[in-house]
Amino acid sequence: MSGVDPVTYLVFYDVLSTDKILKLKKKIAADKWRHFYVGIPMGIVLQMLARWLYNPPLIYAVLLALAGVIVISYGFELFSKITGFGVYDFMDAVASVIGGVIGIGLVLISLWLFIN
Repeated sequence: MSGVDPVTYLVFYDVLSTDKILKLKKKIAADKWRHFYVGIPMGIVLQMLARWLYNPPLIYAVLLALAGVIVISYGFELFSKITGFGVYDFMDAVASVIGGVIGIGLVLISLWLFIN
């Protein structure tokens, strides 16, 4: 660390080190990654359906798709809790919603790139 001030070291070398990123990825359970990956196409499909079926202003389509992602994600977890099929885990729903938000963002980026 000689020649580098501590703040620069923390910002550029310690926070962004690949070892920390790999350790963080290993800390997240494989089940959560599956829910995250399922959330991405769910967000894409719901965003595209909201735009195509209802043709609202863009912000309403985003909010409608986000509400759908949240309801579907937590609905499956609630179904697991009520019926006893599967395992109820709220963090599974959170991982699905995070993936859904990324899917919605991908559609918004593609709309911005290809429509404008």
